[in-house]
Amino acid sequence: MNDILTFLVLTLFVIMSPGIDTALITKRTMADGQTGGYKMALGLASGSLVHTLAATFGLSALLLQSALAFEIVKYAGAVYLMYLGISAFLSKKSDTGSSAKEEKTKETSAFRQGLVSNVLNPKVAVFFLTFLPQFVQNDHNVTLQLLLMGITYTILAITWFFVFVFFINYLRKWLTTPSVQRFMDKATGVVLIGFGLKLALKNINNKKAICFR
Repeated sequence: MNDILTFLVLTLFVIMSPGIDTALITKRTMADGQTGGYKMALGLASGSLVHTLAATFGLSALLLQSALAFEIVKYAGAVYLMYLGISAFLSKKSDTGSSAKEEKTKETSAFRQGLVSNVLNPKVAVFFLTFLPQFVQNDHNVTLQLLLMGITYTILAITWFFVFVFFINYLRKWLTTPSVQRFMDKATGVVLIGFGLKLALKNINNKKAICFR
């Protein structure tokens, strides 16, 4: 239960933190209204499903081949989370301000733009490959666990994106102010660093427990 709550809390912080996804949805909603924003959100969520399937079957195969390699991925994931946290905490400006480079022409389908942007983003792929293994229980069906976590991530993401699009017409000035963006960066940074340390220590303790057996 603690692992599930940890996964849900950390996932929400990651999803709600300002980034390229938020920037794309914000610009599309302001340009084309709520319909454009919803289509963009669906495209981004579909991209998450693609990464989910890739990570699920890739990591499952890795575990079958080498338990040691899987443990290395988990350690790397904990370190990566701390890196993301430190980067977010030290960030001086939001990605929203530089999102012009991510914006395509208005003729481009919002759904297709969101899908392609997410699928081709290497940071998303690395995140899924290092994030999901932290919560895998080796004595249960690994493939099913990874798949369920990826689907849960996608559902939470689409829910937040839809809520964000709905309210952005009323709160867009407040949501995109530098002070709010900086607050989200700092809060996300602290949470990621904390969870990264917790997961790293948990991995070490689990390894010690196995050795004593």
